[in-house]
Amino acid sequence: MNEKANRKTDVFESDSPLVLGIESTCDETAAAVVKGTQLLSNVVASSMDEHAIYGGVIPEIASRAHAQALVPVVSKALAEANVDLSDLDAIAVSAGPGLAGCLVAGVSGAKALAWAANKPLYGVNHVIGHFAVTQLQFGQFPENTLALIVSGGHTSLLQVRDIARDISAVGSTLDDAAGECFDKIARLLGFPYPGGPFIDRYAKLGNPAAFKVPKGLTQGRTAAAHPYDFSFSGVKTSVARFVESLKAEGREIPVEDVCASLADSVAQVLSEKTIRAAKNLDAKTVVVGGGFSANSQLRQALSQAGEKNGINVRIPEVKLCTDNGAMIAVLGASLAKSGIKPSPIDFRTDSSMSLEQIVM
Repeated sequence: MNEKANRKTDVFESDSPLVLGIESTCDETAAAVVKGTQLLSNVVASSMDEHAIYGGVIPEIASRAHAQALVPVVSKALAEANVDLSDLDAIAVSAGPGLAGCLVAGVSGAKALAWAANKPLYGVNHVIGHFAVTQLQFGQFPENTLALIVSGGHTSLLQVRDIARDISAVGSTLDDAAGECFDKIARLLGFPYPGGPFIDRYAKLGNPAAFKVPKGLTQGRTAAAHPYDFSFSGVKTSVARFVESLKAEGREIPVEDVCASLADSVAQVLSEKTIRAAKNLDAKTVVVGGGFSANSQLRQALSQAGEKNGINVRIPEVKLCTDNGAMIAVLGASLAKSGIKPSPIDFRTDSSMSLEQIVM
């Protein structure tokens, strides 16, 4: 008998499926166990310190770190949840988008576990996991929900009609992502990598109106042509030129005011466009995800704009904003609960996976 035929691939439905989630798209090796929308464990091992000396993530170093950390991280997640592989209803793993070598490390490990334990396997979209994780705090999504994804590589708006079946792209960045913009300016200011948290910290001490920072795609014809799209390249260039001109003149850089002005501009653009899209699409709920959603200026701007416009804004707690296994496990649980067929065991990773594709 063909051994491949013995692997469990049946569709099943459960109100609270027990799912192991594995994440390895960039520099965090993570695993978590959920039972429905109840988090039982969440373990993260980061190789950030190894990348910091280079000022950014080095794919080869990250891939090697995943290979070394995967088994210990998964073992710890299972132990903390007090479950065994045999207890699981399914396994979920990030299949994309992400760094190619990093994805392969996580998916290869997940496939081995699924095969050995005879469990269904879901290769899921990492980005969708970033807002799926909000279910741990706020419960299931209303039928028509708008999702804002903000990270080092993504700034996108997605309309979510069904987290397991129907997600469509509404808008995206035309150039730099919000997190990418922050990291580049942070480097000019002399902050270590990653620079986003440092800009956040210093922005709280400065005057957000000290300098005029451009707000891309918010005025004129370009705004009309791209109502839900974002552009942060001009923001980055404007602030960078200002900082570089002060350096060239030997003048002191008002770091707090630069950070505050930059952070305020980006937060206002993100919140204004998101709330406008929600109103126009008749979405009463906005969910936010991605590493940049930990930014305090953005969290405040979105919360205030949502309250002013009668829109419920759901932002995950800070520890669930960055890459983690919980977001993958929750998305896997959503798919299992909805009766979505598991991925074939020979599915491939996709480093540029479409944001409208939920599962492989």
